Amino acid sequence: MHNLKNKIDKLAGQHNGLFALDFLQTWDKTQSDLEYLLDLAQLLKDFRDNNMSTKTFDSGLAVSIFRDQSTRTRFSFASAANLLGLEVQDMDEAKSQIAHGETVRETANMISFLTDIIGIRDDMFLGEGHKYMKEVGEALDDGFKNGVLPQRPGIVNLQCDRDHPTQSMADLLHLKNHFGSLEKLKGKKIAMTWAYSPSYGKPLSVPQGIIALMTRFGMDVSLAYPAGYNLIPELEQQAASFAKQNNTKFEIVNSMEEAFADADIVYPKSWAPFSVMQQRTLLLQNKDTEGLKALEKSCLAQNANYTNWECDEAKMKLTKGGEALYMHCLPADISGVSCKQGEVSEGVFEKYRLATYIEAGYKPYIIAAMMMANRFDDPGEILRKLFKNGKNRVMV
Repeated sequence: MHNLKNKIDKLAGQHNGLFALDFLQTWDKTQSDLEYLLDLAQLLKDFRDNNMSTKTFDSGLAVSIFRDQSTRTRFSFASAANLLGLEVQDMDEAKSQIAHGETVRETANMISFLTDIIGIRDDMFLGEGHKYMKEVGEALDDGFKNGVLPQRPGIVNLQCDRDHPTQSMADLLHLKNHFGSLEKLKGKKIAMTWAYSPSYGKPLSVPQGIIALMTRFGMDVSLAYPAGYNLIPELEQQAASFAKQNNTKFEIVNSMEEAFADADIVYPKSWAPFSVMQQRTLLLQNKDTEGLKALEKSCLAQNANYTNWECDEAKMKLTKGGEALYMHCLPADISGVSCKQGEVSEGVFEKYRLATYIEAGYKPYIIAAMMMANRFDDPGEILRKLFKNGKNRVMV
């Protein structure tokens, strides 16, 4: 408990550069803001681990809008809201008036009268998800400015076409705790590699989020993919720029083995090529069912050329000491388990399965920290009061 008090005292009074600002992309935030968020998330976890209440809201809504399927992020958002005392309302667009012509501006205001946070996942359309979140934000600004809304709800990006900040920040907190500190991450090599999947159309936002974030925290990043499977060019260039600014290394290679060589961390994850996502977006927008079927058939045939891009025992032996930390945002395509052949062998995944669950377990606290930092200018002072009150979360 003494250590917990010291952590609270360290955070209280610090500048919170995240207050009243949407969290859409990690690269929009300063490194000190991101470190602040990590510390706040860890404190929230420490509170819960010590059975202490972090209920900072007596009432209020946290509205989730999922325009794509989700398990971990959906339940992490609900858990985060509940941790702080907010009620969760999941907006099902099929049950709304959107089909009857309700505009984004109108929907955003109608769901926000007593809302504190809106979480949005929109990763299906390249060039559209981030744009939609900005449009919602502008509608909220308008509603608040003109007295329609008593307060302006904050927006948390639960994954878009560009970034998946709740995932990459949870990954960073996992790495910080696994290796002991952010300082100890400096010089570590992470291999962010494409991996074979018997499906197509997986978003680019996870690898983009990883390369943009880890290069800012002193890590050497090796991005690997078969020729033609590149990410959004602008974001690859941004990662290179971050690496240069922070005296780290960023490379792009076309060999999984080369990326794995002497790596401390490996992150094998399938994604669709940038060009494919461009085509897919146009077909989806035009509701071209036949075109989508043809594209899928073509892409699966192309993927089949790279079935050897699997994280298996042989490739893991190439990593530092043969014991690199395996990471994945889940669910992984596990060869012989969830599919015939996929991203990772059964043996490798099973060895690190619990570690990936621990990795995923940081996400509720990251989201809760994003919520709290948005709503309070000094979350550390709020936690200090909660610590002093000493209210148990569960009566024992």
